[in-house]
Amino acid sequence: MKYLIWLLVILAAIWAFKRSRRPAKPAEDEKTPSASPSNMVACAHCGLHLPQEEAVTGTKGLYCSTEHRAAAQDRNPV
Repeated sequence: MKYLIWLLVILAAIWAFKRSRRPAKPAEDEKTPSASPSNMVACAHCGLHLPQEEAVTGTKGLYCSTEHRAAAQDRNPV
């Protein structure tokens, strides 16, 4: 039993030594961009900035919601 404990201690020391000598991975590999940056636009009513894909289109500009488009007395271009 005594030899088994010594064997485990020696193996743990070898494992720790090998792990400390391993070069660290660069931070760039861990960070993968989820999506490309999108164009930001401002709401014509309140000025809130949002991605262009999420903006609601009106005849007078882009809005953050249909409520703001209605509040600006704008309508959806057809």
